[in-house]
Amino acid sequence: MSAHIEHPLTRRDALLKGGAGFGGVALSWLLGNDARAAEAKPVDPLAAKTPHHKAQAKSVIFLFMEGGPSHIDLFDPKPLLNKLHGQKLPASFKPVILAMGENDAPLAGCKRTFAQHGKGGLWFSDWVPHMATCADDLAVVRSCWMNGINHSGGVCQMNTGSILAGRPSLGSWVSYGLGTENTNLPAFVVMQDNPTSVVNGPRNWGAGFMPAVYQGTRLGAGKEPIPNLHTPTAVGDERQRQKLDYLAKLNQKHAEARPEQTELDARIRAYELAFRMQAEAPEAVDLAKETPETLALYGADQKETETFGRQCLLARRLVERGVRFVQLYHGAGSKWDSHSNLDKNHSALCKSMDKPVAGLLADLKRKGLLDSTLVVWGGEFGRTPMSEQGNGRDHNPYGFTMLMAGAGVKGGRAYGTTDELGLHAVEDRLHVHDLHATWLNLMGVDHMKLIYKHKGRPERPTLNEGEPFTRLVMG
Repeated sequence: MSAHIEHPLTRRDALLKGGAGFGGVALSWLLGNDARAAEAKPVDPLAAKTPHHKAQAKSVIFLFMEGGPSHIDLFDPKPLLNKLHGQKLPASFKPVILAMGENDAPLAGCKRTFAQHGKGGLWFSDWVPHMATCADDLAVVRSCWMNGINHSGGVCQMNTGSILAGRPSLGSWVSYGLGTENTNLPAFVVMQDNPTSVVNGPRNWGAGFMPAVYQGTRLGAGKEPIPNLHTPTAVGDERQRQKLDYLAKLNQKHAEARPEQTELDARIRAYELAFRMQAEAPEAVDLAKETPETLALYGADQKETETFGRQCLLARRLVERGVRFVQLYHGAGSKWDSHSNLDKNHSALCKSMDKPVAGLLADLKRKGLLDSTLVVWGGEFGRTPMSEQGNGRDHNPYGFTMLMAGAGVKGGRAYGTTDELGLHAVEDRLHVHDLHATWLNLMGVDHMKLIYKHKGRPERPTLNEGEPFTRLVMG
């Protein structure tokens, strides 16, 4: 049966009445095109972001002495400690809770020789003669304290702000808040000087409750920091690209049904990053391009300092290429822990660390990178003035020393104090939250404005505590 049309439309009427819909056709095409563009180019969570205020530092190199170096034997001399050697802690000093519980152990004097260095007359012991040459660039903060009395809690808090596991590391917060300046390299890199597991393992550089894409990327300690980086000749770049594209489609299909599993998204992005790194990373980690003079500056040409020297040099090459946060673990596996044989323990560790650190500072300075790179040196806590097992020292989270250089930090000065025995921080006390707030502030980040919503709750890197220690920074 044919349709009956009472009033057939003329061509002019059809154009007049249907014209209003032509815009919808164009809008539909534009929206579809935008959707296709969004699908083709998803938002990169690591794209560079604008800081809250003008930044002094573009990058951070955190030299982590795992196990707890003894501040009173390195940077915070205590003449009274030597005078009271062998005696019990005087009643005028507040007692503390110790990891090993030897609160009534006799005091142990320092066997090191201290001397003043630089224009500011900073004190350095004879264990760190090379770092002493950088005195005018170093700010020595002697009044740090934290809550963790054991390694697990201490390392966790120095990395994440909390003694309890599960929060994002500081490097992850930096990656989340600032992104990266080089999409062909990781934003957050971690290295260890030996294969022994750091206390708490990868959780120290993990992203916690944030998407896994913000976690740190660990590089190896040998002469091949990134294994399996080079594409086999038989495969070639084009075939490798095709393989990754197909793999990405499979992973994306799997991920769409599981949006809560951020680890898979991080793995997809890791494959993409690995492909880009095959073009840029080989050059970045190729220390053969450095001069013999530069290798010698870091001690990378000597057996005792080769490993950490190469890693410090690699850290410089990474920040030079836009990596935001580089963390080096020296003494991985709590090697700096010295409940006994402190002299033998610290002597060997300082010998392997001192020249590489001084070389890093000198090299950054001569290349004009120290002004934009914050270098931090320290462990999870210090050591007690009381002896342990006769020739060691226990953990001391109540007062210890951290060093900083670069990024507008006023060097050649000591900030804060511990008491006359080096047990408690007493003046300008800086908690870990204050330290983190200070480092973030130097990177242009307000620690109270950097927020990640987790289960509806606003989370911040310093657990809503801490203040930047602005006296460190040049006015």
